[in-house]
Amino acid sequence: MRGLPLLKDWKFILGEPEGVHLLSTDDSHFKTVDLPHDWSVAFSFDQEKGESCTGYLLGGIGWYRKYFMTTKDMAHNTIIINFDGIYNRATIYCNGKRVTFHPYGYSPCLVDVTDYLNPLGEDNVIAIKVDHTRYADSRWYTGSGIYRKVSMHILPKIHIPVWGISVTTPRIEQDFAIIRSQVTLHNTTQEKNAIDIVGKVYDGNQLIGKKVIACDIEKQTWSDVVIDFEISNPVKWEIHHGKLYDVKVEVVLDGCIIQTESTRTGIREFYFDADKGFFLNGSNRLVKGVCLHHDAGLVGAAVPLDVWKRRLKLLKECGCNAIRTAHNPASEDFLDLCDEMGFLVQEEFFDEWDNPKDKRKNGVEKFVDDLSRGHAEFFREYAKEDVQNIVKRDHNHPCIFQWSIGNEIEWTYTKYNNATGYFGKDATGVYTWTLPPYSKEKIRENINKIPRDYYDVDTTARQLTQWTKAVDRTRPVLANCILPTVSYETGFIDELDMVGYSYRRVIYDYGHENYPKKPIMGTENMPQWHEWKAVLEKEHIPGIFIWTGIDHMGEGWVQKLWPRRGSNLALLDFAGFKKPAYHMFKSLWRDEPHIKMFTQRLEHSLYEQNDAAQLQEKVQGAWQTRDWFWHDVNPYWNYQEGESIVVEAYSNCDHIALYLNDALIATRYLKDFEDHIYKWHVPFVRGTLKAIGVKDGETIESVIQTVGAVKAIELEVDKNVITTDGDSVVHVIAKLVDEKGNVTTNQEARIDFAIEGANKIRGVDNGCSDNVQDYQSTSIVTHQGKCLMIVQGLEEGTLHIQGKCVTMDLVSNQCTVEVQQLGKNETC
Repeated sequence: MRGLPLLKDWKFILGEPEGVHLLSTDDSHFKTVDLPHDWSVAFSFDQEKGESCTGYLLGGIGWYRKYFMTTKDMAHNTIIINFDGIYNRATIYCNGKRVTFHPYGYSPCLVDVTDYLNPLGEDNVIAIKVDHTRYADSRWYTGSGIYRKVSMHILPKIHIPVWGISVTTPRIEQDFAIIRSQVTLHNTTQEKNAIDIVGKVYDGNQLIGKKVIACDIEKQTWSDVVIDFEISNPVKWEIHHGKLYDVKVEVVLDGCIIQTESTRTGIREFYFDADKGFFLNGSNRLVKGVCLHHDAGLVGAAVPLDVWKRRLKLLKECGCNAIRTAHNPASEDFLDLCDEMGFLVQEEFFDEWDNPKDKRKNGVEKFVDDLSRGHAEFFREYAKEDVQNIVKRDHNHPCIFQWSIGNEIEWTYTKYNNATGYFGKDATGVYTWTLPPYSKEKIRENINKIPRDYYDVDTTARQLTQWTKAVDRTRPVLANCILPTVSYETGFIDELDMVGYSYRRVIYDYGHENYPKKPIMGTENMPQWHEWKAVLEKEHIPGIFIWTGIDHMGEGWVQKLWPRRGSNLALLDFAGFKKPAYHMFKSLWRDEPHIKMFTQRLEHSLYEQNDAAQLQEKVQGAWQTRDWFWHDVNPYWNYQEGESIVVEAYSNCDHIALYLNDALIATRYLKDFEDHIYKWHVPFVRGTLKAIGVKDGETIESVIQTVGAVKAIELEVDKNVITTDGDSVVHVIAKLVDEKGNVTTNQEARIDFAIEGANKIRGVDNGCSDNVQDYQSTSIVTHQGKCLMIVQGLEEGTLHIQGKCVTMDLVSNQCTVEVQQLGKNETC
């Protein structure tokens, strides 16, 4: 995050002490915390008071206080505090005076405290009241508090404002590119001034471009300066290869540099074609995307960057190349990471506009009480500021290739639902899987009979699009449409550059044929083969965003209530462990050969044997309409002797030979499985299953074997050196293994962790969506033989980490992690 970090030694308290906003308040009994901070994740899951929609974790009211002295640098300058995210309804005070109110929990907030500071050498206090008493105000887990970073910007009287540098690449050729930097300047003085603007471009540490522009800036005015840099032999920003250039701008007055601002950019060009799909740097590409919520399970919404790095690396390994930030803007740091790692990003703004969604029953939109009142009540007053702050902050990120103004907004304009023919007394078919019951003309006729409202879906879409494009015109604006057949005819989609379909792959051709000029893609899709198959078969569909990439807290009601703490529909579970769907999509999205086997008892599987003793679906063709929930399979080979077992393999190999204890069962060919799942019927015998596959002449094998009783705990860490920075953490994974070292995924045990050295345990988890053990703990029961602990180092030294199971009298190996102190210039 840009600016001087304000992350250390904040004072925090839950509740509302009297006079807490005043400088003179005694806060010695407050807790000292570092930011980012999410207080809800430290609570126990609460079945009675909690709500499934937000993961059974409560909210409340919290106060934060931060002291700082007025220094010479601050005196007579403009002081801006940049809050990247506060959830939510934040009232911000400086030295006892109310400065502003910021209700939206996901948008950045710039707070000008210049006129509220005390004189040079005196103390100041920033106090923030965070009101999350409406803790069911979202359809997913939000977190509570100042859960993103905070920084200070000290700006001279003539300055570039925060987010005041806009970088584009208007021309890209094979041997050169133009990087254009538009610099906004603000002269707050009462005099006209002559200044120099010095622009520099760096490739790493190498200066590759420099220009000096002399300009006169009138008193009390805003002005823009454009600097073009010609870059020879540019390296383009690419998927999974995030090549970045640094742009630095200096403001020089009377020969002295009075301000330096930097931003990063990537050189890339892209467009969407309504017939041919998506093109990046001149090549047609497929968008292999996933939707991600902003929480990371055990750490809540205050996510250390190392946690995101691990998760994004796992998604990259799967072949994923794009992220949709569902359903709100991401943090600045997360987008920096996507820039570096080469992920495309669709950044989404809102989940509701003029009208609220029912947080407990998505799509019903029947009931909203005070506890579940969301941002809709503030939307009209704050939407323009929120949208434009988001776009100003993020428009230099090369990873962003789409702005999404809203998610499934149609549900909240309920008057239109019956116009489709999918709902109401004449309803026929299920909208997810069937073509529209009514013709385009009939839908249009029905909509024309519906009275207009002052704020309607198309007029609000027009405003949001205009506000977005007033800041950035280099990316297409779209929305995720759950009922596109009606949204085309209401004028909603007319206001977009392209349209995203939510679970509507069956009308890809309908949309293309009836509205041929508007590019289409899937922006919310099920993690099933049929969704990707449609992309491969339809040139005009450039890709999809799977719901979801990683399990997230909240929305537990989708499948079941307590103890379901969140949605379990993803490729990775809450702990970042790989699920069956992950391996299916790795086989679809990667060119390298891949095999992963799972098993299930025949009677519990999706299959039965036909007269030829071959496996077939119990419901023929059911694979074509499988939804979010992956069918029940096991990662082990442990059953009763002679039981009828189905062995499945998710693979991109042309053919696979399956062996049991080195005896060939059968060789199968991928072309024979229209559901893209290899399968064999195998009577259980203890031993080893081996699948040997061939793809394009390359051979690969996968093995699972019968495991014995748990004999040991195996501990592993993802790094051996971390720093005292709050973004630096180590992931500790404990596995239960048998005497041969095989992970025993069919047995569980409670692991107690012990750590020597100054540390902070950020949380423990086992990945299971029904796990409601406290995150803030040193103990946890495994799931499928594994669990995870995330640890932060607090002081320079060595951490010694070990795990034990008292009931089994087992002690793990010991892992050591070195903790290095950051330099003074890297902390604040």
